[in-house]
Amino acid sequence: MSVEIKSMPGHLPVFWNRNVIFFANMLSIFYDNHGELEKFKQQIRGVETYGGRFIPIINLIFRGDLNLLVLEKPPDQTLIRYFREDLGLSLPNIVILSHSVYDSILTQVDKLKHDEISPTLTMIHQHQATWIDGFVSDNILMNIAKALNKPTISSLEGSKRGNNKFLLHNNLSEKGFPVFDTIPASSPDDVPACIATLRKKGYKKGVVKAQIGASGIGMTNLPTTSYNSYSIPEHFFFEGPCMVQGWLDETVTNIRHLGSPSIQMFLDDKAVSLYDITEQILNAESVHEGNLSPPSYFSKGDLIYEELFRQAAEAGSWLHEQGYRGTASVDFLVIDRRGTVEVRVCEINARVTGATYPSVIARHFLPRDAWLMRNVRFIKPLRDTSLLTILDQAGYLYHPNMQEGVLPINFNLDDEGSVIKGQFLCLGKTLDDCLNMLEQIESILPAKWHYDRD
Repeated sequence: MSVEIKSMPGHLPVFWNRNVIFFANMLSIFYDNHGELEKFKQQIRGVETYGGRFIPIINLIFRGDLNLLVLEKPPDQTLIRYFREDLGLSLPNIVILSHSVYDSILTQVDKLKHDEISPTLTMIHQHQATWIDGFVSDNILMNIAKALNKPTISSLEGSKRGNNKFLLHNNLSEKGFPVFDTIPASSPDDVPACIATLRKKGYKKGVVKAQIGASGIGMTNLPTTSYNSYSIPEHFFFEGPCMVQGWLDETVTNIRHLGSPSIQMFLDDKAVSLYDITEQILNAESVHEGNLSPPSYFSKGDLIYEELFRQAAEAGSWLHEQGYRGTASVDFLVIDRRGTVEVRVCEINARVTGATYPSVIARHFLPRDAWLMRNVRFIKPLRDTSLLTILDQAGYLYHPNMQEGVLPINFNLDDEGSVIKGQFLCLGKTLDDCLNMLEQIESILPAKWHYDRD
């Protein structure tokens, strides 16, 4: 039976009428692929503090106030006061469970039933929420749900298959949708021959993608001119063959890159809601650094718009069939080839993504207006209180009665409690308003910054 598709860009869907114990298990993002996880922790500092981004949105996605959010690190208290007292948001109850303890539950799950591990697990055990969910649904989450006798929002299979790039690629190819030139590689030894084939097709670059990856982990770009010298880590092949794909940019004859849009979606038991359309902000390695909405190079009803939603409907239907439920996003590449526009799905992310947080908050406060979210890393750590005070005194800190402003979503803290990085959401009537705002706040803050990967 085909699932219902609801296209409603700029309007939030009716999210879950459920309460939840939600595990922000950020370090489970690669499931059991420990090689990718180690690479992830090496390249992204403070990833355990990323769970703080769930705080302002959990009670919007799971309507009501009987939710428990389980974080890997303590959140920033100044931001919590801002969310509750200034923005008037309903917030979940919060407990802290380190990833090492979460990881150990798999072998100690019987103790969870008898409150024998820690006060935190006692709180989780005794909490009245009906459902269990997490950043991803891994084996540990499934065992916790079984021990607590509570259902999960998504199945393990739905979560893992939903994040598998190769499965989605195969489905789209079989259905006749445009896809990237792709050659499977079963081992690192296969990659040079795959790259050589792409070179003969006219590609100057190729990309090797693991079946499951995120934030640039499990993906590497390669020039096709020196294909015998590549060294691809074994962890790329953890789930099976990698995809070796032709890279479409201006290095390919007659190609002009137009953009990298992303459609936000919500999957409940009966429907897939396509509720926002954003543009990904990518660095030189095509790693996510932020999002904005709306994209500037197409508008509602034109060819690009219609094709994006046509392909998003197919990708969302496929994701629903896998058993995944919750928020997700499908990422695209849009190119111009000799005056003809082409749209291709890059991947689907079956989780709360880097665009979910800003999109849900922006559409909650200022539906259908523009927004811009950037990941900002400070050269010198700042105190959280001084950050909010400076923004507020300058008139930039967003309050619910304003038509534009800056809304900090999360602060990533160092061991001393200072802010080393943050996710800042700019809200405004137009995208130019948001961009100008970001320039202004950079000039008033006491520390220089640079944009960073998500």
